[in-house]
Amino acid sequence: MVALELRHLRYLLAVAEHGNFTRAAEDLHISQPTLSQQIKQLERALGVQLLDRTGRTVRLTDAGAVYTDHARRALRDLAAAERAVHDVQDLSRGHLRLGVTPTFTAYLIGPLAAELHARHPGVGLTLVEMAQERIEAGLLGDDLDLGIAFAGSHLPGITATPLFTEALSLVAGTHHSWTPPEPLPVRALADQQLALLSGDFATRGHIDAYLTDHRIAPRIAVEANSIQALTEIVQRTGLATVLPDAITHDHPHLTPVSLDPPLPARSVALLQREGAYRSTASRAFAQLTHDLVDTRGYTPPRSA
Repeated sequence: MVALELRHLRYLLAVAEHGNFTRAAEDLHISQPTLSQQIKQLERALGVQLLDRTGRTVRLTDAGAVYTDHARRALRDLAAAERAVHDVQDLSRGHLRLGVTPTFTAYLIGPLAAELHARHPGVGLTLVEMAQERIEAGLLGDDLDLGIAFAGSHLPGITATPLFTEALSLVAGTHHSWTPPEPLPVRALADQQLALLSGDFATRGHIDAYLTDHRIAPRIAVEANSIQALTEIVQRTGLATVLPDAITHDHPHLTPVSLDPPLPARSVALLQREGAYRSTASRAFAQLTHDLVDTRGYTPPRSA
C-alpha cells in the first residue's frame, strides 16, 4: 500500500481547482503522466474514485468533494502549525499578512506600518488592499492573519473587534471659491460638481445610498479609483468630494464641510478568523492598532 504524502493532497487540490490535468501539471511544474500516476496512487490507497475523468473537464466525485474539503483544512492547519513553530515570542522576527479595504491606505496604514517598524523592526509585513468580501475569504482560507474593514454582517467564522467610528464629510480645497454654511444642507449638493470614488469602492456605495435617500441626483464630473487622485483633483479644481474626515487631518489643503443631515458614520473593525492561531506578531499588531487609534483621537466605536 502506498503511503500518503502531502504532495498527494496538493496534487489532488490542483486538479480539482483547474479541472484539467494538463493545466494542473503546468501549475505544479511536473509532467502530466506523473501527476496522473500520483492521483491514481491516492485513489488506490483510499480505495475510492476521487475524480470523474469522463467529461470534457475533470470533476470531483462525491467522495472526492468530501476528501478535498478535509484536505484543504489539513493543509491550512499544517501551514498554521509551521508558523506557530517558527513564531518568536520576543518579536525579534516574524511576519504579518494584513488585508485592508482601500480607503484605509489613505490615512491609517502609513502610521500603522511606521509604528510596527518602530516597535518591532524584525517583523515583516505583507499588505494587500482588497474588497471586504475578499479579505474575509482570505482570512477563512488562511491567506491573511488580520483584516481592517467595516463592522456589520460577516461571513460565518469571521470575528470582528471594533476599532473606531469613521465619519465622512464633503471635502473641498482650501482655495474653493464658495463659502458654504456649516453645516451645508444636503440639497445644495444638487448644484455642486463632485469628484467621487468609482463604484467598486464600498465608500461610493455608502455615498450613493445617502444621496438616494435624500433624492439628490449628483453632478459627477470625475470618477476615480484612487483616493490620492481625488485629493489631488480637489486641491486643484473647484470640485468637491466625499471622504473620511481622518484623511483631511493629514492634508492641510483640504477642508471638510459637514452636511445636514450628516452622512451616516461607519464602524471600523479588526477582522480575523474565529479560532485561528494568533501569532505573537498578530497579537502585537492588534495592540498597537488600538494604541494608535487612541493616540490619533479617532472617535470610539459606537455601542452595540
